[in-house]
Amino acid sequence: MFGIGFQEMLIILVVVLIFFGPKRLPDLAKSLGKGIAEFKKASDEVRKGIDEAVREEETDETRPDAPPPGDEPREGPPPSGDEPPAGPPPSSASDPAPPPSTPKA
Repeated sequence: MFGIGFQEMLIILVVVLIFFGPKRLPDLAKSLGKGIAEFKKASDEVRKGIDEAVREEETDETRPDAPPPGDEPREGPPPSGDEPPAGPPPSSASDPAPPPSTPKA
């Protein structure tokens, strides 16, 4: 575990025993165990969330009714370009006659 051998682990345990004392050692071990369990739980939740997102993305890519990437509908006005607007321009009842044309010289 972590590349620590038996001798190194024994030395660490002896130093901890001397530093904290025999009365506080069980509480320290209990707190350490709870912390490790919480860390494992949190990392499992993160892993599940990532796996779910990846799985969801894969199903979106393989769905036949999904538009190909880049063909998503856009919100807002169409981009301005060289293309004229489709269809006739809207007419209003307040315009009784077209504007006068300018004579060519």
